[in-house]
Amino acid sequence: MKILVIEDDPTVGEFVRRGLEEQRWQADLVNNGLEGERMAIAQPYDLVILDMRLPGRNGLDVLRTLRSRGFERPVLVLTAQDAVDAKVETLRAGADDYVTKPFAFEELLARVEALLRRPRAMASPLLRVADLELDQGTRDVRRGVEAIELTPKEFAVLEYLMRHAGRVMSRTLITEYAWGYHFDPGTNIVDVVINHLRKKIDARFEKKLITTVRGVGYMIRG
Repeated sequence: MKILVIEDDPTVGEFVRRGLEEQRWQADLVNNGLEGERMAIAQPYDLVILDMRLPGRNGLDVLRTLRSRGFERPVLVLTAQDAVDAKVETLRAGADDYVTKPFAFEELLARVEALLRRPRAMASPLLRVADLELDQGTRDVRRGVEAIELTPKEFAVLEYLMRHAGRVMSRTLITEYAWGYHFDPGTNIVDVVINHLRKKIDARFEKKLITTVRGVGYMIRG
């Protein structure tokens, strides 16, 4: 696996690069947004680790440019901002995951491994889990031959789960992605939308795709 680390802090950058190389991955380190963007487009990297605060071009602009130019490999964002709006903005700009600084390398490594396990087809506009298909371009959803009508929020929640198929996604992360801000901690809005999705996606089918992980969140898997 070949990984590009775009990080201007030399201590953090070397820490991440050495850690990745200890896992027997090839890791290149660059400390400038423009140079990192050029390298990501020019070379066949399997994953990019991208800091948000960079000289030359900030991380958010680099991310948007990469996605607009057809870069489909996973991008893991490093950010010192723990505000919900900042996290949601990076996800909507095309980030696959994010880690908030300061971080433990074990957490970063686990997220990198999870992203690298994704089948390449997941980068396509068409997401598939078993016989369930979601087209991010046309916003069509089908289970087998049956078309399924979803509300915008139901579509957003299902898309998020399918983009992270096989991984447990917490209610907080689902809320941040689909609504863009925190609800009252006592709200059950995510559970309500998941219940609606189950009725539309699973109820008429023998194989159930949406799983509840008690006390944690939800997962979709084939």
